Amino acid sequence: MHASHTPLGDPGLAAKLQRAIRGDVRFDPFSRGRYSTDASIYQIEPIGVVIPRTVDDVIASVQIAAEEGVPILPRGAGTSQAGQTVGRALVIDTSKHLTRWSDLDTEQRTITVEPGVVLDHLNTSLKPHGLFFPVDVATSSQATLGGMVGNNSAGTRSIQYGLMVDNVHEVEALLSDGRQMTFGPVPAELSEIGSVADADAYREIVRRVRALYLETQDELETRIPKVLRHVAGYNLHRLSLDGHNMAALLVGSEGTLAFFTRITLTLAPLPPHKVLGVCHFPSLAFAMDAVRYIVELKPSAVELVDRTLLDLANRNPSYQAALSRFVRGDPEALLLVELTGDDPDVLKKRLADLDEVMTGLGFPDRVVTAVEPALQSEIWSVRKAGLNIVMSMRGDQKPVSFIEDCAVPLERLAEYTDRLSEIFRKHGTSGTWYAHASVGCLHVRPILNLKDGADVKRMREIAEEAHELVRNFKGSHSGEHGDGIVRSEFLGGMLGPKIVHAFEEIKRCFDPTGLFNPGKIVNSQRMDDRQLLRYGPDYTPLALTPALDWRPWNGLAGAAEMCNNNGVCRKAAPAVMCPSFRVTHDETHVTRGRANTLRLALTGQLGPDAFTSPAMYETLDLCISCKACRRECPTGVDMAKMKIEFLHHYYAQHGIPRRKRLIAYLPRYAPTLSRTPALLNLRDRVPGLARVTGHLLGITPRRELPPWRRDAFRDPATAVPPEEADVVLFVDTFNRYFEPDNVRSALTVLEAIGCRVALPSPKDRERPLCCGRTFLNAGLVEDARLEARRVIDTLIPYAEHGVPIVGLEPSCLLTFRDELTAMVPDEAAATVADHALLLEEFLVRDGGRAQLAKMLGTPRTSEILVHGHCHQKAFGTMESMMEVLRWLPGVDVQPIAAGCCGMAGSFGYESEHYDMSMAMGELELLPVVRSAGPDTWIAANGTSCRRQIYDGAGRRAVHAVHILAGALTRAGGGK
Repeated sequence: MHASHTPLGDPGLAAKLQRAIRGDVRFDPFSRGRYSTDASIYQIEPIGVVIPRTVDDVIASVQIAAEEGVPILPRGAGTSQAGQTVGRALVIDTSKHLTRWSDLDTEQRTITVEPGVVLDHLNTSLKPHGLFFPVDVATSSQATLGGMVGNNSAGTRSIQYGLMVDNVHEVEALLSDGRQMTFGPVPAELSEIGSVADADAYREIVRRVRALYLETQDELETRIPKVLRHVAGYNLHRLSLDGHNMAALLVGSEGTLAFFTRITLTLAPLPPHKVLGVCHFPSLAFAMDAVRYIVELKPSAVELVDRTLLDLANRNPSYQAALSRFVRGDPEALLLVELTGDDPDVLKKRLADLDEVMTGLGFPDRVVTAVEPALQSEIWSVRKAGLNIVMSMRGDQKPVSFIEDCAVPLERLAEYTDRLSEIFRKHGTSGTWYAHASVGCLHVRPILNLKDGADVKRMREIAEEAHELVRNFKGSHSGEHGDGIVRSEFLGGMLGPKIVHAFEEIKRCFDPTGLFNPGKIVNSQRMDDRQLLRYGPDYTPLALTPALDWRPWNGLAGAAEMCNNNGVCRKAAPAVMCPSFRVTHDETHVTRGRANTLRLALTGQLGPDAFTSPAMYETLDLCISCKACRRECPTGVDMAKMKIEFLHHYYAQHGIPRRKRLIAYLPRYAPTLSRTPALLNLRDRVPGLARVTGHLLGITPRRELPPWRRDAFRDPATAVPPEEADVVLFVDTFNRYFEPDNVRSALTVLEAIGCRVALPSPKDRERPLCCGRTFLNAGLVEDARLEARRVIDTLIPYAEHGVPIVGLEPSCLLTFRDELTAMVPDEAAATVADHALLLEEFLVRDGGRAQLAKMLGTPRTSEILVHGHCHQKAFGTMESMMEVLRWLPGVDVQPIAAGCCGMAGSFGYESEHYDMSMAMGELELLPVVRSAGPDTWIAANGTSCRRQIYDGAGRRAVHAVHILAGALTRAGGGK
């Protein structure tokens, strides 16, 4: 087999590729670093990266690689658990551009896709036709079909629909010698193979693999595990002398045989109806023993969720509400049992049968039923996020994927879990358990610290003992996520040398020069080679004095390490995370890419000065600090906070640009400048002046700036003392000087419900309180900390009296709940943070506030569309906003299903970011607003959101409190 000696980042190879293809060629250290990891435990730096625009680009790249003797590594979303998509090779990423599908045949139920098509994207398009592709992997929102074929993926419902190999009709692929062939059904007689391109060569490949099948037929019958989940090695056992599908050999080949260019899939009709029964168990052992009885009900899925996953999910705001709706008591394990069919009444009867089975097993009244699709979706969202949830453990000890996919016969499942738990205890650890109980394939992850050489040794020992246990149970060590680096070396122990030798011959038959993804399935590497691990023997964070408190993450590097690379941030959406990636579809601009780059820079792997380099700045430039990853990333990667830390160090070394400084210090100079609003507003009234400021400061002339108001809000001379106040109203800079009507509306609403409102001022009254948000956005942490201390000193007397601190602007008020304690990690800051609420949260917090609903008149609209600020979504406050607006009589209040508006504070005003800002808005928000009727009101609580809606859709959006105050006035309840 060929071993490449091409140097990493070889400029000669890069230049040759750049001349030959239209796509991107990236050989710089930062790009190679981003592609050095997938969702496995491994890290191997590639030679370079190609992002092809067309199949012709792929062909040219493979031809050049063959000429240069450079290995090729096909890659989709990079979610592989076993290390299939990392290697010292030329990575070809199909996920950005090779995303088209064609030839939908609704009668034959087939469709042809390019390898970069995302599963959820495809199924969304198929839904109107009553069809879907049924291999429903947990990573469906980011997984590409090419990767799923390469992996022979399975999924939750494989007990009903089978594996990828059961649902792939044809694969058009590129061989290492540059020839394209279509691999599909072939007859028993080779002479009957039609006039396909390179028919003689195709017949020769078929002849050779059939000969291998014939030579190993008896061995295959004896050694291939008789379980529902087995994806180890090549699918030689799927062949037949009576005719077979040659695509079966490519499915599960992990990119080692050919490069897929087009795939024809077999579709299934959408199930008319589904119901779900959540079975509760007092122990994992009882749950595992119950599976064999439950599957007799012929469910479409039986999925395990263990106690560890439940506990970790309950810490994540995204899942807390869902858990409360389907978890009863304190179970050690759940089985999610899905039943599908044509008749809802029959399905309810089958749920009753499930309850009878549970009662017969000694667990009466332990089934929570979910008939409503919305509740079922919530339940499945927790299960699908299982991998990421268990990886949200903070610290160096993590659940590690290396015996992730062992599958055993159902009658041995309970014994298997007991015996494996004994192995864990023997080695001083425990494990997490979840996934596909219906087919005896559990995702099991022992908790280890792979930064510790002793734990790496322990991993090896556990793997060998677990694999021996699985062999004794006649199971498969590879039931879903493939072989990759982590399991390929164990193929001989499970299947024997004769079958492994046949696999080597298959590799030579398809890829005689060893061009494609070497080291996987055949000629494997050791799974515990520390030089291949993400945390190798020399892995050490650089010395860094942080500006924020990162102790909860064991340092800034620990916060970056929370990214497990599973790529949820690449999800299909509509979603908030990650806005810039949803526009660019580029690994550089996804949360995973940013976190990976930070981790590599913080550990010196990109050079000693990489952390504060321009390349690092470029990596984070399109992160708009929406905080969506803080909530939507199941492992809690907080890129917005990490960007603050980075900018602090970057600007300390390089100096802060004039524009950044001007915007950051707005709260400092606003009290003085606000006294001359007419002068400040000349920029948008004098022709040509906007272009001048654009040239001088880089502020786009394509937008007007927010107008300064003559009637800016001024704090009263005296404040209500803490012991007499019902609520503190924190007035932010933006509403104070640019939209003071919102402040006055808030006072109208609060006073209407009988609140004594405190508007406290700091001791230095000439400058009102500021949350520090603008300073944080510019990395000026010390200035932000000064503002934070002023806030704490002024508001702590109120917080200590239990007085809520209420704000209007989400980005400002929620700074108290997030960054305040990171800047000032003491008890006073925590107390203030605990009392910080958005106005709508305060209004719905207890029943007494509901009196407002009785005081509201009918507004002059029958419909309100609501757009949530990203920080509202990140902190789970949107439902409060929806609730208060639904108090309005006779009004239909609906949320806009959209991600980020794209404005993101000053981001959308910056000349170089204007187009990106508008592209984000055009993903969902702006088209929805434009299509709204002229009498529909748009509510948006973020000042940036309101500006973007006006600039992009020509509609005026208003703060919810403005609508409430207007309704009070119409009802006679306001002043």
